[in-house]
Amino acid sequence: MPTTRQLLDSGQVARFVTHGFLRLDGVVPPEMNAEALGVFAAGLPAVPYGTPLSAAFPVGSFARRLVELPAIAGALDSLVGPEPTVDHHFVHTRQPREGSAQALHADALIDLRFDAFDVQLMYFPQDVTEDMGGTLLVPGSHLRRTNESDTGRYQNLLGQVRLVCPAGTVLVLHHGIWHGGRRNDSDTVRHMYKIRLNPTVPQVRLWDTADLADPAVHEELRRRFPWYEEASGRLEIHNRIRVWRALTADPEFDVDHWATRISNRPTHRSHP
Repeated sequence: MPTTRQLLDSGQVARFVTHGFLRLDGVVPPEMNAEALGVFAAGLPAVPYGTPLSAAFPVGSFARRLVELPAIAGALDSLVGPEPTVDHHFVHTRQPREGSAQALHADALIDLRFDAFDVQLMYFPQDVTEDMGGTLLVPGSHLRRTNESDTGRYQNLLGQVRLVCPAGTVLVLHHGIWHGGRRNDSDTVRHMYKIRLNPTVPQVRLWDTADLADPAVHEELRRRFPWYEEASGRLEIHNRIRVWRALTADPEFDVDHWATRISNRPTHRSHP
């Protein structure tokens, strides 16, 4: 198995900033997926909040081998940088035909940071079919500031994504994404393992920036989603601009002049 970390490119990071998540299909090998079910059934030891990732899981343990897989390690290096700390980890299990779903929520208090964000991994060791429910995500919702379950009264939003994926798939999420575990209507127990990671270094140009000037990056950052209204869509694009400026250390970056227009301060300009 290759061990070289696979850094994200600028297009992938722009997609993360726009959608609030990246999907890595089937990156965990079948033998680890089979092993995971036994590991989860036996239970995972607790990890104290703030433990460095390199010290959180023993060498050779399942969780350690999971985060060291090249695609996963590369995504983490690209988004949170070296040696993040573990906020928490947990195995979410949905029983067959349990008849209930998790309310739509974000895993954070109201969070006003634009120059930092936490990343959550969601690992699915089994094929997730339509009737197994999967995780519901609302693309582009991560920068709409809410307090945890404020969105719980919403049942369906245009453009929401209900996960269906092959075994070994990992979602890499911005901590603010609106999501919820769906009802499991199948006859199969469904597992999802989550790890939340906090950065310890500035999240600036950590990925492969060779394609930073690619026009496709700019186009990705101006994308709209079906649940946006016209005005709120502009707000979300402005929020992305702020994040992208922080990630790239480029205070002049803009999309359709939105940030430049509202940051204009003529009285701050020097005069001859």
